[in-house]
Amino acid sequence: MRVTDLFEGTKKILVIKLRHIGDVLLTVPAIRALKESFPGSEVTALVNSGTEEMLIGNPLVKEVICYERSVKSLSAVPRLAEEVRLVNKLRREKFDMTVDLTGGDRPALLGFMTGARYRLGYRPKGGFKGKKLLYTHLAERPAVRTHTVLTDLGVVRAFGIDTKDLSVDIFTTKEDDSFVENALKEAGYRGGPIMHAHPTSRWLFKCWTDEGMASVFDRLQDSGFTVVLTSGPEDRELGKVASIISLMKTLPVDLSGRLKLKHLAGLSRRAEFFFGVDSAPMHIAAASGARVVGIFGPSGAFDWGPWDNGEIKKSGYEGRETSGVNSPYPKKGGVQRFGGNTVIQEERDCVPCGKDGCDGSKKSDCLDVITPEAVWKILEERGLSVPRPGAADAGARQGSAP
Repeated sequence: MRVTDLFEGTKKILVIKLRHIGDVLLTVPAIRALKESFPGSEVTALVNSGTEEMLIGNPLVKEVICYERSVKSLSAVPRLAEEVRLVNKLRREKFDMTVDLTGGDRPALLGFMTGARYRLGYRPKGGFKGKKLLYTHLAERPAVRTHTVLTDLGVVRAFGIDTKDLSVDIFTTKEDDSFVENALKEAGYRGGPIMHAHPTSRWLFKCWTDEGMASVFDRLQDSGFTVVLTSGPEDRELGKVASIISLMKTLPVDLSGRLKLKHLAGLSRRAEFFFGVDSAPMHIAAASGARVVGIFGPSGAFDWGPWDNGEIKKSGYEGRETSGVNSPYPKKGGVQRFGGNTVIQEERDCVPCGKDGCDGSKKSDCLDVITPEAVWKILEERGLSVPRPGAADAGARQGSAP
């Protein structure tokens, strides 16, 4: 039976992903599968406010609706009014299908209340009693070591909705790229090959040591790169960048706190490679086509490692479960490579633990023990310790995403 027969009359689809920035970006292949399986359909995405830039401008998505997370802080009556307003908006759209890529109680309820005829999701492993009754089609949960891209895709693949193109794309405008160029000039950039460095995360237990970052950045600048530093705008992240710069012997270009998410994409596209920690900017860099080196601590690379669009197109990688693993980063820990991307992580029994630091300390020993020498050796092995010939022209060659 054809998919269009199984889900007859599907023209308007709502994809629900109420998670973080990187999570939303990695839904793109699942959205593409829906668009290809239902020609002429319109896909709307419901995401948390602050994550919408990951899908805005993507031709696969007609509209992005934001769930305002600030609603949760309101008192009972105003909060209920806002929730009702959102539900009414969704019902007016008359969706034929909802696809829950979140898995929580709220997405299940929202999908049900749209009135959509078809409601897809994973079989619940928790939540309120009777939650599974809110769905019409339930997929079996994936293997433990499944990359997030393939976890999202698995919801629809279970029902024959698929695509051969597993690319994760992000789209910038000429205005975004012009902003980056102007910001670089204002911050003192005078040309030469760029290494985009994002050493921070809103969760500091994911961050490598300031001393380690400073040492590697100095060596990269001594090798001919211009290190361009970025971070989020929060004081903790800005303070961490300031600490790293204070430990450096060379002077990087500091754009910390100045770039929006789309600007990060433009900078990564212009850079020869990206170096940073497990974070949304790492995923943005990978989607922009940059070679990525990511330092991982408590998180699993098998589900959050940087995706390589070029490699999946070259190899025809489809992501199918084999022996309980469905990821281009199959190991629990250690140094792993997927195409042009590399994950650096300790290989020990407790990695990955998925916790916010060791014993509630908000500090991860598995990150602290990684040495600058070990990182530099990996950069040398990957051919990233010196700029490639003509790297200064990379931005002009690559341009913007279409």
